[in-house]
Amino acid sequence: MKNRITLFLSALVLLSSSGCDEILDEIKKEKRHAPRITTLAQDLTGPLGIETDKKGNLWVTEAGTGQTNDGQLTLITPQGRKFTVVQGFVSEVSPEGGIFGLNHLLLHEGTLYMLHGVEGKLYKYNIANYKPGAAPIQASQLPFEDIGTFVKNYAFEEDTDETDIFNLTVGPGGDIFIVDAAANAVIRRRSGTGQLSVFATIPPVPNPQGDPDQVQAVPTGIVYDGNNFLVCTFTGFPFPANQATIYQVNRQGNTTVYQSGLASLTDIELGPDHKPLVVEYGTWTGEGFAENSGALVRSTPEKNTRLITGLNFPNSLERGNGQVYYIAQTFDGVIRKINY
Repeated sequence: MKNRITLFLSALVLLSSSGCDEILDEIKKEKRHAPRITTLAQDLTGPLGIETDKKGNLWVTEAGTGQTNDGQLTLITPQGRKFTVVQGFVSEVSPEGGIFGLNHLLLHEGTLYMLHGVEGKLYKYNIANYKPGAAPIQASQLPFEDIGTFVKNYAFEEDTDETDIFNLTVGPGGDIFIVDAAANAVIRRRSGTGQLSVFATIPPVPNPQGDPDQVQAVPTGIVYDGNNFLVCTFTGFPFPANQATIYQVNRQGNTTVYQSGLASLTDIELGPDHKPLVVEYGTWTGEGFAENSGALVRSTPEKNTRLITGLNFPNSLERGNGQVYYIAQTFDGVIRKINY
């Protein structure tokens, strides 16, 4: 369980109030005006995955409380109205106090693909079936595919004997590529057949503190830029400073370093220039992650530029239409909207 990055990161972080966003001088040089940051939705229960549709709606996974099976899929309109679409997903508390359940989701050709870390399942939901205000259906009614069993049974060279299917994207041929945050691997699901294979493994990173010499990479996000995949990582305990890495994975599954020197990355998106934007979860103090120490970062092979700092434990990033972005602050139960 300890390798998992799921949204509540065991008991390492105290719940806290929303942070104050600070705009760096560097972004002011790159933009003629500072971004406008607002709260689109609040009072969510562990929001993590965010996907937008053509109408500008957000589809959000909520992991729940861990006290009962109250994980759910929620639709949020551009005006901030919330509708429960699917309810009753498993939500559990780990021995360390973390809450596990729904992770990220992907909208592809009218179908939402939702990853459930505890169950190792890939749930599927056709969004054409839903009308806002309709009574929610139960998770048990959804079709699903078992991904976790394949991962657990696979003999990795560096085998953790764990699975936590966490994030996903669409690649060549419409195949779905899934990062497993416990197995430190990228799983390929073939379009049409659903056949699974291990596409790539993500190597551990050095630990400057020396004990242990290396820590788990913990992949948390993946995007495809048309030529290569980019995978962001969180790094495992003791969360060495500035060791989180963005890896580039080519179509043959070969892995190289795209950029490093980052802190505890939780998600990745492509900007209008096809360069990655990542969110840093926060700064590890030795006892927990510091409140309001998260950031939105633009990364290129040459440098990392922190565009926004002062975010409170950001866990996911989604690009909307144009220069609009959404960030889920899981502990606060809010979705922030950023307009450039």
